[in-house]
Amino acid sequence: MAESPFVLFVCLHGSAKSVIASQYFRRFAAERGLAAESVAAGTEPDAVIPPGVVEGLRGDGIDVAGLQPRPVMRTDLERASLVVAFGCRLDDPPRGLAIQRWDDMPAVSEDFGRARDAIAARVRTLVDQIGSA
Repeated sequence: MAESPFVLFVCLHGSAKSVIASQYFRRFAAERGLAAESVAAGTEPDAVIPPGVVEGLRGDGIDVAGLQPRPVMRTDLERASLVVAFGCRLDDPPRGLAIQRWDDMPAVSEDFGRARDAIAARVRTLVDQIGSA
């Protein structure tokens, strides 16, 4: 990975799983003192982050009220050290780009807490791996 890892989290709507993952990645990286960045994006982004996600993250001390889902951009893919995809496909990713598929995460719309816990646990493992590299 590059000196300052950049992880791109991508889900279909860019408004739930990728947002949760990106925000927890930032939190866990900061706790470890890692100079790492992340962005959430969607292949078919929603207009807004659902209220349940905003409220759920607010309850965890994370404010995403000002964020808006955005599409995956070619510059993100070119800059990424790693892409984590939640149940979606990327069109024409750069050759050699590391992509992890986390398709087994619970649905956020069905149970925010369960989905958040599963995503955060996997993100913590990822941050630990980056921190050990």
